[in-house]
Amino acid sequence: MPELPEVETTRKGISPYCEHQKVLSVEVRQPSLRWPVPDNLAQLLEGQVIRGIQRRAKYLLLAFDHGTLIIHLGMSGSLRVMLQPEPAQKHDHVDITLITGHTLRYHDPRRFGAFVWTDQPVAHHKLIAHLGPEPLSDQFTAQYLSQKCQKRKTAIKSLIMDSKVVVGVGNIYANEALFMSGIHPKQLAGQLSEGKISLLTEKIRFVLQRSITQGGTTLRDFVGGDGKPGYFAQQLNVYGRAGKDCPECGYQLEEIRQNNRSSVFCARCQPLQA
Repeated sequence: MPELPEVETTRKGISPYCEHQKVLSVEVRQPSLRWPVPDNLAQLLEGQVIRGIQRRAKYLLLAFDHGTLIIHLGMSGSLRVMLQPEPAQKHDHVDITLITGHTLRYHDPRRFGAFVWTDQPVAHHKLIAHLGPEPLSDQFTAQYLSQKCQKRKTAIKSLIMDSKVVVGVGNIYANEALFMSGIHPKQLAGQLSEGKISLLTEKIRFVLQRSITQGGTTLRDFVGGDGKPGYFAQQLNVYGRAGKDCPECGYQLEEIRQNNRSSVFCARCQPLQA
């Protein structure tokens, strides 16, 4: 699934071609995504100018004068800018063609993505309103995370993956940040020291920023806005490496399941505190 770095990579990839450009035409080949694509999407967008493209959590927000198109890439979706006309393939579901001749094409084999229109302030939309702070924003601080951890009997990995607490810390990045912080994924949030919380906040920022800088984590179904995959997966310390040697101490990495997600860790570097 494309995570925050992949979505941010997509935003950066498509923005130079799409921002401040007028929509010439819209073609919806497959309206049955996670929710039905608005049947009047062409009427809403044609002739309108994309004023800006922002990201909130894993949502891409295309701003127009009269509303916002909220796009989610789902499990396997991607947005690419086609600089030259190319025949649509089986899973190319939506084309937004611009006055420049460039086409923003949405590809989604599993059709779990979404195109949602709102003419209300996007921050109040039900998909957006409940979200916690962005992990790279000034709102996500050690003090903030400490407040969220207080007296919580929730495993810290589950807490930092809760989008109501902080957005965008997907499974890969949670594994990596916890390893870098020396925190066991099952450690209760309320038992963490202020020092560990501060370090975890720093490492969450670090691992996400590094991934964004390097183009996102290479996932099977993901391609970036320029058609190129990311390369961060080559630098993962623990995720996907269960049974291999810890890169820090050489101890064998272990794997457990938490909320049906894989947690890989080093029991020596990340001891579970009583």
